[in-house]
Amino acid sequence: MRASGILLPVTSLPSPYGIGCFSKEAYEFVDQLEKGGEKYWQILPLGPTGYGDSPYQSFSTYAGNPYFIDLETLIEEGLLTKEECDSVDFGSNPAYVDYEKIYMGRFELLEKAFHRFVPDQAYETFVEKNKKWLEDYSLYMAIKNSLGGIAWSEWEAPLKTRQEAALEEKRVELKEQMDFICFQQYEFAKQWEKLKQYANEKDIQIIGDIPIYVAFDSADAWANPELFQFDENSTPLAVAGCPPDAFAATGQLWGNPLYRWDYHAQTGYVWWISRLRHCFTLYDVVRVDHFRGFDEYYAIPYGDKTAENGVWKKGPGIDLFHTVKKELGDANIIAEDLGYLTESVMKLVEDTGYPGMKVLQFAFDSREESNYLPHNYPHNCVVYTGTHDNNTVRGWLDDMCEEDNALAEDYMNNADTPKDERPWEFIRLALGSVADLAVIPLQDYLCLGTEARINLPSTLGNNWKWRLVPGQVTDEVLEKMCHLNKLFGRL
Repeated sequence: MRASGILLPVTSLPSPYGIGCFSKEAYEFVDQLEKGGEKYWQILPLGPTGYGDSPYQSFSTYAGNPYFIDLETLIEEGLLTKEECDSVDFGSNPAYVDYEKIYMGRFELLEKAFHRFVPDQAYETFVEKNKKWLEDYSLYMAIKNSLGGIAWSEWEAPLKTRQEAALEEKRVELKEQMDFICFQQYEFAKQWEKLKQYANEKDIQIIGDIPIYVAFDSADAWANPELFQFDENSTPLAVAGCPPDAFAATGQLWGNPLYRWDYHAQTGYVWWISRLRHCFTLYDVVRVDHFRGFDEYYAIPYGDKTAENGVWKKGPGIDLFHTVKKELGDANIIAEDLGYLTESVMKLVEDTGYPGMKVLQFAFDSREESNYLPHNYPHNCVVYTGTHDNNTVRGWLDDMCEEDNALAEDYMNNADTPKDERPWEFIRLALGSVADLAVIPLQDYLCLGTEARINLPSTLGNNWKWRLVPGQVTDEVLEKMCHLNKLFGRL
């Protein structure tokens, strides 16, 4: 069935307290999606973030980000007062997140709410149901916080290598801090479940996003060292990244731990099945980032300063996805298959049956014919004007070289269209394609420039910050959105 959706991170929603969250503005955005004829809301990973604020480097693959807990709901529940929330400085610019101020102010408020919270049956049920990951995560975060936030690789040996006597001592010593972390996860889960249910009742599905890798400094890596390519001291043997290419002369050194795929296969991929099953409680559809890593992954020697000395190694291939189908049925997965693709990667995506991704910003390369041009699409794909890693269409047009711009104008016959109106023509191109699903970043509907870019890969400091301001999505935009969805058979 043809449909369309909007890409907008939760952080980018408006709200009174410095960052997008599960507030009334999130419900209003769902109403806007319905009015615009959208069937999907695609978000970025919901996990707790650390240094750099990237949702793709989370402290846990299971936990939720406490930043997303709506403070106004806690006020309604009697756990906070409006005066307490209003007294905190969350930053002065409503169009951008000030992460330092959010970090300094939000946890103080959440701790006040925690001390007023009386655990009930619903809370006890949540803790018991999520015990498998929540115990490790709450202990990991409590220890980490007590040591000034240092990575677990720098903890003293008994804690780093999880010697039971040392862990038990910390469980007793840090019990209140662990309970505080469990409280945050309970409030996150309760509020997200309510918002997701509201969206689903409006016939809008949530597309979630999971990174293929976990962060090295995460509860997952600390609690499950046997899953990763670590030595006996839990030090990585090799780490993840990408080789040198036209965009990065020394490659990309991500630093994530690599999986011991032979071990995962021996266990029947039980950790992966558990991870995906959890994802499908949070989301209706799951976009798996860096899908090519399941075919072959790039291994960089640990300690290298660049990605130049890495080597390609075989991943689990179709075997993992046969197991996924057996355990989870026909899971709604989108394969992020962007970048340089070998024949074996393309075959893996085809064999899984999952839709791959097409990005219009990759289509107009005047040097060669592109698979990203719409006349080359299969039905079973998801087309985007751009993703969270791209510039906005308006910003991209400003940066385009003359030859690529000429190709785009020729292909779209739009040389006479002013540049600030051209994003709508790229939206029409996506919606009019044969792709079963078209997902458009909201910034492109608003014809915003580079100031609204979400992320510039391999940079730190200015990413994940852009936010909507109240009133920016007008009825006129929504009516035009709905008209195009109707015109191209996506309602």
